[in-house]
Formats: sequence, structure tokens, C-alpha cells
Amino acid sequence: MPQLNPDPWFYILIFTWAVFLTILPNKVIMHKTPNEPLTKDPSSLLTEIWPWPWH
Repeated sequence: MPQLNPDPWFYILIFTWAVFLTILPNKVIMHKTPNEPLTKDPSSLLTEIWPWPWH
């Protein structure tokens, strides 16, 4: 059965993982967000209670 022959597929698997482990991590590490996240003031996170009648 030809699908059980691992000869060509093993090399494709090794080459694919070599690409994933060498080239792609460098591209991911070089990616930077355009705006760095800022810390918010904890007092600005408090919300007011809505005085709406719900009944």
C-alpha cells in the first residue's frame, strides 16, 4: 500500500517542522503592537448605580 510508505512524507514533515521552528518564531517575535497598553486608574473603573425603576 503506497500510503504506508513513510519515505517521502517523513522528509516533508521534518522540513515543515524545521520551517516552523526557525523562520516563524522570528517573525512572531518581531511583531509589536502599535500602542502599548496603559494602566488605568482604579477609581475610574468604579461605576455608578443606575437609579432606574425596574418594576
